[in-house]
Amino acid sequence: MREIIVAGSVFVCLTIASIGTMVAYPRLPARHREEETNTVVRLVANIFVVMTSLVFGLMINSSKNTFAGIDDSVHSFATEIILLDRTLRTYGLEADDTRASLIHYVEQALASPMRLVDPVLQSDRKSEMALNAIGNNIAVMNPTDPNHMALWTDARQQYKTIVERRWVIVEQSEGVIPMPLVFMLMAWLTLIFASFGFRAPKNIIVLSMFLIAALLISASIYLVLDMDIPFAGMIQISDAPLRRALAELQQ
Repeated sequence: MREIIVAGSVFVCLTIASIGTMVAYPRLPARHREEETNTVVRLVANIFVVMTSLVFGLMINSSKNTFAGIDDSVHSFATEIILLDRTLRTYGLEADDTRASLIHYVEQALASPMRLVDPVLQSDRKSEMALNAIGNNIAVMNPTDPNHMALWTDARQQYKTIVERRWVIVEQSEGVIPMPLVFMLMAWLTLIFASFGFRAPKNIIVLSMFLIAALLISASIYLVLDMDIPFAGMIQISDAPLRRALAELQQ
């Protein structure tokens, strides 16, 4: 929702700035419409064009790194689940209840309307209980020989890794792009578009270009902000790793 509001605000600001200055220009006093004034306006706008390009490039890189980092964590999360299941299978029949809890946990995650909402986005009581059930079942297992003791130790360590990985993803899922930076970018873009409208001819071609440019820029900002929060919006982390893990668990 945040990214939609910001993108819509950007479109409105850029449209009003460009068309507003284009309409207001003929009404300005003669001294404000001199060529020297137009030159200064263009020079100031060029400064902010460079700054905007740099800041927007940093935002794209930041959101890309966030998305890629969480995607790697989700793959690792699914891999650890598979490894824990393999260990429990090797342990024997005593671990069947633990395997059932593990399968239930993954199924619960994939059944959510928002992909991966259970293991990586929310820390609600239901998901905590499902994950804790796996740890509790491992804790009450009673290994009777060195081989089972080694498998039990591996299972405990793998479960701990799964919990740690889950919380790493939870902490990374909130986005890293600060809103004050986004508002500053909006202000710079508004100033740039206002300079575009200064002395621009009033015709349908110029008006269409302003509207299309404002739409594309606002859409770009929406995509960057949406990618910065990988579990909401149009661009989301794929749940394919967990689906593959569930398929392995159910074999």
